[in-house]
Amino acid sequence: MPVEYLKQLIAFDTTSRNSNLELLDWVEAELAPLGARFVRTPNEAGDKANLFATLGESRAPGLVLSGHTDVVPVDGQEWHSDPFAACVRDGNLYGRGSSDMKGFLAACMAQARNIAEADLPLPVHFAFSYDEEVGCVGVPSLLEDMARRNITPQFCLVGEPTGMRLVRSHKGILMHHCQVRGRAAHSSLVHAGVNALDAAARVICHAHDLSEQFNREGPRDEAFDTPHTSIHCGVLNAGTVNNIIPHDCHFDLEIRNLPEQDADALMAQIQGYANTEYLPKMQAVAEDSGFTWERTAYFPPLETPLEEPWIARMQRLLGDDAPPGKVSYGTEAGLFQQAGITCAVCGPGHIAQAHKPDEFVEIAQLEAAERLIDRLVGDLRAG
Repeated sequence: MPVEYLKQLIAFDTTSRNSNLELLDWVEAELAPLGARFVRTPNEAGDKANLFATLGESRAPGLVLSGHTDVVPVDGQEWHSDPFAACVRDGNLYGRGSSDMKGFLAACMAQARNIAEADLPLPVHFAFSYDEEVGCVGVPSLLEDMARRNITPQFCLVGEPTGMRLVRSHKGILMHHCQVRGRAAHSSLVHAGVNALDAAARVICHAHDLSEQFNREGPRDEAFDTPHTSIHCGVLNAGTVNNIIPHDCHFDLEIRNLPEQDADALMAQIQGYANTEYLPKMQAVAEDSGFTWERTAYFPPLETPLEEPWIARMQRLLGDDAPPGKVSYGTEAGLFQQAGITCAVCGPGHIAQAHKPDEFVEIAQLEAAERLIDRLVGDLRAG
């Protein structure tokens, strides 16, 4: 059953640069006959929206099953099948978003009738958001709308791919774009120019040194794949030819912080280093030189206590005796937790398959996700 829903979902090219409205129209058409109630929160352009769909009449604090509708681009990737036409072979389903994370959405859709007919003592909400892949852009407005309508769920399950293992903690993510302004000059007259690339490189190296310091000195948490806060530069653009001192440079920094470390404070430390160590030297040559920083993405970390009752409940439903895990990637769960909603992460597929050519999810994982939701519905019905 979830396989057929996943095929339909993959057929919508919801790459983050595109609209997701056709997918939402399809979801609503599927859920409306079950008595679902819908609220959309659109973006400013009106070409994308979050969908908050509620099954059940009770006004008691309910549950949220949350996932994003957008996927990353396939540009430049070599696929062996059409990424937007699901292909089943060798027990796997291939297609963009199959693992990250339309597989979870498909499991939710496959269980919608069961949820609607179960006469549960609390409502179940599907929260399908937009633009998670470009910085979790959609979820804040969804949460603001929930607050305006006094909807305070007791638990949220985010279906990012975890191999169907429960995750109670993940790192935060903070991304900044920096523009460095210098002064162009002939490379034989270095005293007359301000090399924006050189200034950027020194700041990037300082950020790298901080990351290495955390690796050596901590804090560390060995439950994470990368057990320390990491700082990474993934984009750097500057220069035209080698005999011109570059007057402009752009770079992007990313901090993936342990829950106990403040990413904003770390970014402020990096910015302070730039302003203290290099800005005076730059402005001594060109007064209008400097650094301009822009926050481009933010995912708060997730840290759900091990003793939280919902953690034990979900572990029981999963039939998993292993301790719930911690992951280094971010999800919207941190935002739900900031809003006062207990969260955990569990979904079909593996993060190692996400964003890659020939992305796939094991059909057994889809079936496990559907079974988990079915068991959750039964558990809620039993009280």
